[in-house]
Amino acid sequence: MLMNTVENNAKNIAVFVSGGGTNLQALIDAQERGEIKNGRIVFVLASNDKAYAIERARKAGIEYQVVSRKAYAASEEYDAAILSALENRGIDLIVLAGFLSILGPTVIEKYRNKIINIHPSLIPLFCGDGFYGKKVHTAVLASGMKVTGATAHFVNEITDGGAIILQKAVPIEQGDNEDILQYRVMRQAEWEILPKAVSLFCEDRIRIVGNRTEIIGTSF
Repeated sequence: MLMNTVENNAKNIAVFVSGGGTNLQALIDAQERGEIKNGRIVFVLASNDKAYAIERARKAGIEYQVVSRKAYAASEEYDAAILSALENRGIDLIVLAGFLSILGPTVIEKYRNKIINIHPSLIPLFCGDGFYGKKVHTAVLASGMKVTGATAHFVNEITDGGAIILQKAVPIEQGDNEDILQYRVMRQAEWEILPKAVSLFCEDRIRIVGNRTEIIGTSF
């Protein structure tokens, strides 16, 4: 009976995807292990119909919809289409898991402090416009740095500029290329901190103070 009560009160999560959906899979796996407390993935939105993430959603029995960016000439029209797709779904949290389209101010304002993104670097390094996917890892390797990582953060109007929730560092090893480093960052950082950040949100354990966050409680 208690379990049913928790499930009924759980926050509804929508995951936005554009590609392979490895971070979506990490969230699905974490949910199946019971690691996303008081939250459940109820909807997946894909920005293109070729995204393998759609197949991941289908296998997990999660409802999905394609809202193609290419189908809309203006960003305002795309925002309206996204809001229409979310309408009447009772979405409490949006998670950008490799979502390559930029959300406009209409969506951001409606879901203010309710959108979490995962970025493959230690923000504020190697982030902002133009830094996504392997481009981030190419820049990191070119810099000569010995450590990189990933950041889970809230989304605001500035690209990768929202309040940071969690970060994890990952070593850069001699002989790394973009593919090797990308996989290590995903495996050692992204797939770990994104489900944790989502769970913290769903448990109401994140307090936003200005452009910083405070985690309520010490165990996570």
